[in-house]
Amino acid sequence: MPPARPRVLFVTDLAYEARGRRYCDEDIFLTSRLREDFDLALCHPLDAAGLMGAFEMVVVRNSGPVLHYRDAHEDFRARALKDGVRVYNELTGKGDMAGKGYLPDLSAAGYPVIPTAGRREDLGGLPQAEQYVVKPVLGADSIGLEFVSRDRLEEVPFEGVLVQPRIDFRYEVSFYFVDHDFRYALYAPRPDRRWVLEPYDPTPADLAFAQRFVDWNAIDHGIQRVDACRAPDGQLLLVELEDLNPYLSLELLSDRTRESFVAAVKASLHRLLAR
Repeated sequence: MPPARPRVLFVTDLAYEARGRRYCDEDIFLTSRLREDFDLALCHPLDAAGLMGAFEMVVVRNSGPVLHYRDAHEDFRARALKDGVRVYNELTGKGDMAGKGYLPDLSAAGYPVIPTAGRREDLGGLPQAEQYVVKPVLGADSIGLEFVSRDRLEEVPFEGVLVQPRIDFRYEVSFYFVDHDFRYALYAPRPDRRWVLEPYDPTPADLAFAQRFVDWNAIDHGIQRVDACRAPDGQLLLVELEDLNPYLSLELLSDRTRESFVAAVKASLHRLLAR
């Protein structure tokens, strides 16, 4: 009799609608490949806490912004940590998994991020700009994002929000990692079309930039996406470190790159199971 295969609970919201992306297609493909190595069941994020006890591991993928079900997510997180459930991505992330409070912290520490103020008294340290971006600390998918003019900055309440100067960047670029290893990069050549992506060939300096944030983060097992923008002076600046459920744009990859990525994810999951 063949040995039992690991049982994996794959958390996804196949009905979630996102601008410019079809989450369901990506997860249908990914689960079809993970089934080659694991016994797999899919569930909605609202059901994960109640079901995870029957599985050796939980994989959180395109589950949508947790702000739509924050209480259920916090319950899942607390129970998983209490019971020692293996969760992928690991629940130790310091990036978007914990909210965007890391942005002002990294900004103050001198990391190459878009300058960010998390308190009113920090506004004076921001570069002068005609407009500023006000974004929720717990935001996602641009939900709650607002642009304000310089003369309205004093009206910002600083209750669960961050402020950044609006930068006329050249383009956005995303670097995708499995564990601490770079796998591929994609970029949006047109700033007004964030999700019209093309393959990007990073320079050694680009990779060193992205690797710095992945090494800073506290995730040994998981998929991370480092989102950056190319500033007018040519410098890369961090936009966000997505370490909870980053969309991967797998449909845009070459067959070779996609297969290499899937193999890397499988190997990472096996390492987490063996830990």
